[in-house]
Amino acid sequence: MGSKASNSAVGTIVERMTGYLTLLPLPDGHGADAVADAVIDRLGALPAWFTKTLTWDRGKELARHQRITETTGISVYFADPYAPWQRGSNENINGLLREYLPKGTDLSIWTPAQLQHIADELNDRPRKRFGYHTPREQLARLLADNQRVATTP
Repeated sequence: MGSKASNSAVGTIVERMTGYLTLLPLPDGHGADAVADAVIDRLGALPAWFTKTLTWDRGKELARHQRITETTGISVYFADPYAPWQRGSNENINGLLREYLPKGTDLSIWTPAQLQHIADELNDRPRKRFGYHTPREQLARLLADNQRVATTP
């Protein structure tokens, strides 16, 4: 999500099973190197079982996808052109995010802490698809289930 008012942007990553949103502040724009650095920094810190693949739209901002894969082990896939349903979770979250950051918003005025507050609000919003549980609750459940599996002899 970029802004015409400035060079700043915000990347969105949505975990498919839980709907959990991660915002990637991109204060220097959404060039390929900046996006790759942000993805590597954020997703590289997560457990390998949790971040196996990333599906992106076809924008030039992920031209450094091979560096992401080499650095993190995350396989990067691209949605087909004009097929937003292949990234439905992300498209839905982008719509919700527009409530906070309408198109044309100067994203450079938003601090990482303010963006995290927006992500927290969206991650704490109950969703019908989860029986009115929140993405944060779904993520906690997923992490706990995988922790049990990892420690079971």
